[in-house]
Amino acid sequence: MLTDISVLFQIAGIGIIVALIHTILKQMGKEEIAQFATLIGFIIVLYIVINGLRDLFNQIKSVFLF
Repeated sequence: MLTDISVLFQIAGIGIIVALIHTILKQMGKEEIAQFATLIGFIIVLYIVINGLRDLFNQIKSVFLF
């Protein structure tokens, strides 16, 4: 349960940081770099989610295969 909460906080923290970077870069007139930073943040979060799903499926497999 504790790891689930920490993963949610990690994703939320990454989202906040990426949103701040995106806003700052857009205010500076660098929209292309801001979009690239958002894409990098999305890829990082996607990697975290895929690892979580892999762990979930491994646990389900271990329950049903004894």
